[in-house]
Amino acid sequence: MQLAEITASVADDLRAVDQFIRARLTSDIGLINELANHIVSGGGKRIRPLIVLLTARAAGYTGGRHINLAAIIELIHTATLLHDDVVDGSELRRGRETANALWGDAASVLVGDFLYTRAFQMMVEIDSMRVMAITANATNAIAEGEVLQLIHCNDPDASEAQYFLVIERKTARLFEAAARLGAVIAGRGREEEDALGNYGLNLGLAYQLIDDTLDYGADPRDTGKNLGDDLSEGKVTLPLIYARDHVNDDTSARLRRAIEKGGAESLEEAIEAIQTTGALEHVRDRAAAYRDAALAELNVFAPSAERDALSALASFAVKRTY
Repeated sequence: MQLAEITASVADDLRAVDQFIRARLTSDIGLINELANHIVSGGGKRIRPLIVLLTARAAGYTGGRHINLAAIIELIHTATLLHDDVVDGSELRRGRETANALWGDAASVLVGDFLYTRAFQMMVEIDSMRVMAITANATNAIAEGEVLQLIHCNDPDASEAQYFLVIERKTARLFEAAARLGAVIAGRGREEEDALGNYGLNLGLAYQLIDDTLDYGADPRDTGKNLGDDLSEGKVTLPLIYARDHVNDDTSARLRRAIEKGGAESLEEAIEAIQTTGALEHVRDRAAAYRDAALAELNVFAPSAERDALSALASFAVKRTY
């Protein structure tokens, strides 16, 4: 399935989420409106809010508050993008100039803070301590993941275990939260909530693994960012870790120097090492295992168009090329 087919059963809900976000991002401070509109209107696949919508419907929810929860998750994600681009010094996202490239680092960080706090204002309106706990814990985990990634930046000894700790907190925990919220808003018990939470966590890990393969093997016109950005920024992801550990000593030493130095000068050699060691295939296999783990968690729910869409979303996460 293509993403458009996966979203078909909740297409109206997704449009409602976008309208809700735009309505809640208004401020009497012009710069906030301008910068927030730039990043919110910048496209994106809306995977995280989609997870909220699909899990809520798959769990039998028939009300409208899942729209609010999906918007909250998307605002938290958008805030992380603003902060990420500042930390990474990124100038391009989704084929457009980043907010920090246009308005500067300070404005981007502060508007990111605005998005976080607006999301928490919206959480209060839901009036559910369980919703607050899930979203607060996920947001805190994201911050920890960002710090862990910073610690291991340009670290030639970064391990696979350290890498997975980063992506679990930085990416997968928000996927998990999105899925848990669907169960909570539907009034499901802890067993069903945990099942959806595990689905989201495994989906998030698979999604990030594939994201990291795309940095070394995708068309920049599809991804909207430059090939090899991770290496340029000193990020040590699994394709590079695997290649570093499966080449001869001389090549490994050069890759380690490239990691320490950063920059794009060693990109060609890194890509060659990644290709010759089969690193991308290895990472895709790891992603497929997480996909299968995610799919197994859906068996607790009755068949429905939304459950089918959740299954298709897990497959899309692994097969996608953008």
